[in-house]
Amino acid sequence: MATLLPPPKRQKVYHGIPAPEPELPQPSPHIVVQFVSEEDGQPLAPAVNLPANVSREGLEAIVNKLNTKDEDPVPFAFHITLPADATTPGAPTRIAIAKSIEEDVLSHPSHAFTSEDVFVIHCSPQAVFKVRPATRCSSTLSGHTSPILCASFSPTGNLLATGSGDCNARLWDLGTETPSHVLSGHKGWVLCVEWEAMERKLATGGHDGHVRLWDPKTGTPIGDALKGHTKWVTSLSWEPIHLNPSAPRLASSSKDGTVRVWSTLTRRCEYTLGGHTASVNVVRWGGGGLNGKGVLYTASSDRTVRIWDAESGRPLHTLKDHAHWVTTLTLNTDFVLRTGPFDHLGKKTSSDTEAQELAQKRYNALVATAGELLITGSDDHTLFLWSLFPSRTASSDAAGAAAERGGKLKPLARLTGHQRQVSHVAFSPDGRWAASAAWDNSVRVWDGRTGKFVATLRGHVAAVYRLAWSADSRLLVSASKDSTLKSTSPSRRLLAVPRVCMTAAIPIPTLTASLRQLWDLKTYKIKTDLPGHTDEVYCVDFVADKLVSGGRDRTVKM
Repeated sequence: MATLLPPPKRQKVYHGIPAPEPELPQPSPHIVVQFVSEEDGQPLAPAVNLPANVSREGLEAIVNKLNTKDEDPVPFAFHITLPADATTPGAPTRIAIAKSIEEDVLSHPSHAFTSEDVFVIHCSPQAVFKVRPATRCSSTLSGHTSPILCASFSPTGNLLATGSGDCNARLWDLGTETPSHVLSGHKGWVLCVEWEAMERKLATGGHDGHVRLWDPKTGTPIGDALKGHTKWVTSLSWEPIHLNPSAPRLASSSKDGTVRVWSTLTRRCEYTLGGHTASVNVVRWGGGGLNGKGVLYTASSDRTVRIWDAESGRPLHTLKDHAHWVTTLTLNTDFVLRTGPFDHLGKKTSSDTEAQELAQKRYNALVATAGELLITGSDDHTLFLWSLFPSRTASSDAAGAAAERGGKLKPLARLTGHQRQVSHVAFSPDGRWAASAAWDNSVRVWDGRTGKFVATLRGHVAAVYRLAWSADSRLLVSASKDSTLKSTSPSRRLLAVPRVCMTAAIPIPTLTASLRQLWDLKTYKIKTDLPGHTDEVYCVDFVADKLVSGGRDRTVKM
């Protein structure tokens, strides 16, 4: 049988009227652009005249061409700050350039800019490496028999430690994604796990008030428990490697209102900090800025944050601005202190001296411009940004804010906007961003140097418990009571993300089919749905291109 040809395509009929001529593309206006550094606001090059439809990649190439200081091309993120009269409360204060100036700025609903304006574009250099976003769940690891309360990757990213309500901590091998060791010894819930920055020891704190040290290679305890706290341990923090590379000390905070500093050599408590009058919720061991000798930051339910000299235990400052319990704090140096000498190049150190030099170099590079910054979060729904140890190159405003005025330290900024208690706050590894999670189901992103509000990320339908940043500061992951994990990229487009296919519009029962959702912020749609946890997610951590989470369903997901 002969093959029948399809009928010819029917021609469009205009009923005797001539066919309209195709519309010519509208010419793109030329605009004057001034590229400035986000670090100090200084011009990177003279102002240039460009077509408004130049793509973001084109702007990146132009900046690299004009800025001849760097031989290798550097990736940039671009944004334009909205004028004060064009911003509305709760709305983003900047416009991120994701496609082109014409599409993102001239077509912005605020209509704050015209083609006659001079466009001041802030250029933020990005990490030279890029973390691949999570696209699938590669492993679901069982073993814990109670909810998983804490999880932490080792500094090199080779091992994972988790703590659970079954009184055990567990080590997992990330190369094979299999269980490595079970760390048994606590007589109560394991509430916190913390790696030494050289990955030689792991510390765990429990509901029994004991602190235990472990050898991660063999999974065996290093001596007996460190006893002294009369109530449960709330937080742990190791002394930075650039201050003490051979035998760093360990600080532990407790519900009993004290902080104890332990020597890992003598296994004795060197001193106890007893200035707080209620539970100490968080302790952080900071470097104290350039040429610092180390300081301890403690946040307490007595509504104060205290700063101590780590050598002698002498109190340095008391911050009393919060009106309710202070439940979380973060340093802009958290990531470099946690990873010590290990960076994205994966270089291994041959001695403690070399490790100390590398860790010192990484720390100094981060604090050289803004110093060591601190953000505190409280149940009073607010956060404060502090600059207590400004660098030599810090602005006069930061230095003035750090100075005592009338006997009281003044914060750099008060970060308001959350409608309920703040549960967690975290600086990005490069210190440029800070993200806060709260019981109002939202995540807010702030400028890490000024504390200015940037955007609100909405999508969770229950309280957000924890946040984690990727090593390149491009990805942010949040863990929530609604059993979901969400990942977003603040450097591309920091705007509220609409929920496209959320399945949790109905009340969430004890067991829910949960999804991890990866948002594509160019199209404002969910890029990938990943099956995940069946109950509340309590902890999340990010290392390299691996993401780990644990929660009430007693499983670890990677």
